[in-house]
Amino acid sequence: MKKHLYTLGLAAAFLSACSTSQTPSASNAGGASTGSGTTATAGANAGNPTQYANTITAADLEKYLRVLASDSLEGRETGTRGQKMAAEYIANHFKANGVPGPVKTGSNPYYQTFDLEKSSWGEGYVTVGTKKFTMGKDFFVLGASPYQNEETAQVVFAGYGIDDPAYSDYTNLDVTGKAVVVLAGEPKKADGKYLISGTDKMSTWSQDARTKAAAATKKGAKSVLVVMGTSDAEFQKMTARYAGMLSRPSIGFGTTAAQPRAANIYVSPSMAAALLNTKPEQFAAYGASVAKAGKAVASPYKAATNVKIKAARNKQPLPTENVMGYIEGTDLKDQLIVISAHYDHEGIQNGVVYNGANDDGSGTVAVLELAQAFAQAKKNGHGPRRSILFLTVTGEEKGLLGSEYYTDHPIFPLENTVADLNIDMIGRHDKEHEGKPDYIYVIGSDKLSSELHAISETANKTYTNLDLDYTFNDPNDPNRFYYRSDHYNFAKHNIPIAFYFNGVHEDYHQPTDDVEKINFPSAEKVTRLVFYTAWELANRTERIKVDSNKK
Repeated sequence: MKKHLYTLGLAAAFLSACSTSQTPSASNAGGASTGSGTTATAGANAGNPTQYANTITAADLEKYLRVLASDSLEGRETGTRGQKMAAEYIANHFKANGVPGPVKTGSNPYYQTFDLEKSSWGEGYVTVGTKKFTMGKDFFVLGASPYQNEETAQVVFAGYGIDDPAYSDYTNLDVTGKAVVVLAGEPKKADGKYLISGTDKMSTWSQDARTKAAAATKKGAKSVLVVMGTSDAEFQKMTARYAGMLSRPSIGFGTTAAQPRAANIYVSPSMAAALLNTKPEQFAAYGASVAKAGKAVASPYKAATNVKIKAARNKQPLPTENVMGYIEGTDLKDQLIVISAHYDHEGIQNGVVYNGANDDGSGTVAVLELAQAFAQAKKNGHGPRRSILFLTVTGEEKGLLGSEYYTDHPIFPLENTVADLNIDMIGRHDKEHEGKPDYIYVIGSDKLSSELHAISETANKTYTNLDLDYTFNDPNDPNRFYYRSDHYNFAKHNIPIAFYFNGVHEDYHQPTDDVEKINFPSAEKVTRLVFYTAWELANRTERIKVDSNKK
């Protein structure tokens, strides 16, 4: 269904009308109570969690989502007017329900403001002697570019570009200021198992493209050129989706003198071979030599010396903000539970509004209801022992940027952060669950803490009785959902997480992701599961342990 933009005046009026105080309802609009006992470890004054879980209703979730996913908010794209309107609505909700803002700097205690960079590509090429390779055909630059003008580049080969306690390609290798060519993926042993894990499971070096750029940055490299595919045809297939991005502005963190970032460049096998004075088929031979040795192997290539790179980027600052509410705990207030969701979406494309009701308006309104429920508990003298941060982040659709900014610039110390419960897409169903809406995919709950997983399971069995589907928790799942939402920026800091997700459907990232398609009773049940899990995490005497490593 196509969307039509409303005027700004109507948008502002609608926003104002929907930002009034909401009084938590004591009724259970979504159904009968699902549990009545108190948490065994919650302490004497914890109260009955079901009293507050029942304030989370399908009616409230729908009320809030009809604002956030309306045409008037213009798809909430990061840095746009619609995103700013959404931020104001969320902050007003927190304020109206007595949830303070925790930010001590700036004019608004609910906003963690920061600048991203909006940029678009200009001229881009790489020359190796008389050979010329062009951006969009032979290579793609992801994120910021340090090659605004043509520069002579010093090229060095660094194997797989890995720097890990179990395996490092950077031993005795100086890459400072250089263009580092690395192979995609990670090495295997002669028996076919991955060298780093010692099993058939890949590590983050394969699963998260940012890891190699971060390692190269740490070593002082100017850029990292990742060889994609075994042939140019395969490279074109693997990078086809990037071709369309070249003509569209993108949003990300800019490179600064204080925080340099190695440019992340995907290159074709032919271009990489030219850079290293070799042939594309020799890269497979290098991988075989690593497998045979069972360790990193020094470069067998003599890199080209007459390399010039240009990847011009037109840039402008793009202010944006994470929006957060905070409930201070009692005797364990220095410890923190984070409940997160992203409130941005895809904005307007070709005049059509991408409202993002499910992705992730649904998670955002769940956070609003959870904040309201815990605020009511505190008003009644049953506030949480640990503090709770209700974190709605910007820039998720641009690469998990808002949550990355928060974990790099935390309002509260990460070492005091007990867990993150992240909600991204609830209230819909995928093909695997047609006719069975009372389910949720839970991802990551056991990867760092067995206790978090047990708490989630117990909360569900005691109160909500949802089908908890762990399909996407498999480390070898090709969808890699564990790495694709905001919880990952907490997990990479060794903070236990649980990710609640309904799976993809035909409206995913389409303009048809509308409010009318949300199953609000289902969203209510999932939100209550998050509430009960958070209640136990916040009120139990012992902090959950980080006792596993299944990442």
